[in-house]
Amino acid sequence: MSAVFVMCVNDGAVMKAWAKDQGVDGSMVTLLADTRCELAKALGVVMDHEGPMHVLGGLRCKRFAILIDDGTVKAVEVSEGPGDPAGDNDPSSSLADNFIAKHL
Repeated sequence: MSAVFVMCVNDGAVMKAWAKDQGVDGSMVTLLADTRCELAKALGVVMDHEGPMHVLGGLRCKRFAILIDDGTVKAVEVSEGPGDPAGDNDPSSSLADNFIAKHL
């Protein structure tokens, strides 16, 4: 694995602070801001369910993991379920350890 990217719908300042808090500055992990949901829309992982939108105020990104190898998408896992659009009850399919064990 040569790089890990974490994408959120937060702004760049939040992502920078989160990277610092998590101790990933300068590592193989890069946190990216997708403030207008452009990447989330392109990937088809916009969470537009009424429940989270009401609480969080606008479009969010689903909890997902994607494996890209030399520009080709090899695997995608989205954590969501009936009545659980954010994957809070069972995020297991997109958790790093589970995703890596399944796809690498």
